[in-house]
Amino acid sequence: MSSILPAFVGSDLKHQHIFPIEQTATSMRPFDPDSSIVSNVRPSPNYGDRRKGRLPDMIVLHYTGMPDAEGAIERLCTAGTDVSAHYVVLEDGGIVQCVKEANRAWHAGVSSWAGEDDINSCSIGIEIVNRGHDWGCPDFPRRQIAAVIALCRGIMFRRRVPTHRVIGHSDVAPSRKKDPGEKFPWHSLANSGVGHWVTPARIGPGKGLMPGAIGNEVLSLQHALAKYGYSVPLSGQYDAETMQVVTAFQRHFRPARVDGIADHSTLLTLEELLTSLPNESTTW
Repeated sequence: MSSILPAFVGSDLKHQHIFPIEQTATSMRPFDPDSSIVSNVRPSPNYGDRRKGRLPDMIVLHYTGMPDAEGAIERLCTAGTDVSAHYVVLEDGGIVQCVKEANRAWHAGVSSWAGEDDINSCSIGIEIVNRGHDWGCPDFPRRQIAAVIALCRGIMFRRRVPTHRVIGHSDVAPSRKKDPGEKFPWHSLANSGVGHWVTPARIGPGKGLMPGAIGNEVLSLQHALAKYGYSVPLSGQYDAETMQVVTAFQRHFRPARVDGIADHSTLLTLEELLTSLPNESTTW
């Protein structure tokens, strides 16, 4: 595994500078991290049991969407906020674990993917420190992305997560969420075996399918999106919900233009993704 990762990813992450995290009077007992590259453990009280004994076989990536890492971790680890994640990846590559992988963190909210609507029970949630769309959507540092890759590869190996089940928050909640955003380098992750990716088809002339369209072409688009995993109505009508799903798809797989219009590039990219879906046994 280490041979395809940048040289600075590995046990050295445990020794780099991490901002001090104050423990509150109601802090949880520390636990042993699940990953050897975790820099710090900050236990969150916001978790529960995975329902019906569901084991995680999915990774959901988020950005924190807050001005700074300290505030984001404080929110994830404060009782009553009803939000948490298993891991937080800092901008310098440090990794903080907040919830044990065996437990159900509260990171996905109302969401669905591939017919499942309890994403928290079947996934590992990773928050990536980034100010997000509301704060200028800055680039993700290379060192941070390298740490995300290393963390995901370890989870994929331990949990037998197929490559195509590493997805974004906007994929599972397209009507509510934009993270990790169109600037997130999914292609870099895929080059290291994390996530499913194809080179997006070239954007060319033509209007494509857009809101208000009705008919079999729209229904075929909806079936294709649903086959990939998105929750979308199979109505044959290009309604607001369909546009939100197309927007989420573009944000992940065709980020050069995110407008919710299913142009030729979007349709070809979706078709190639479906054709190239890895075997379910492919995990890392």
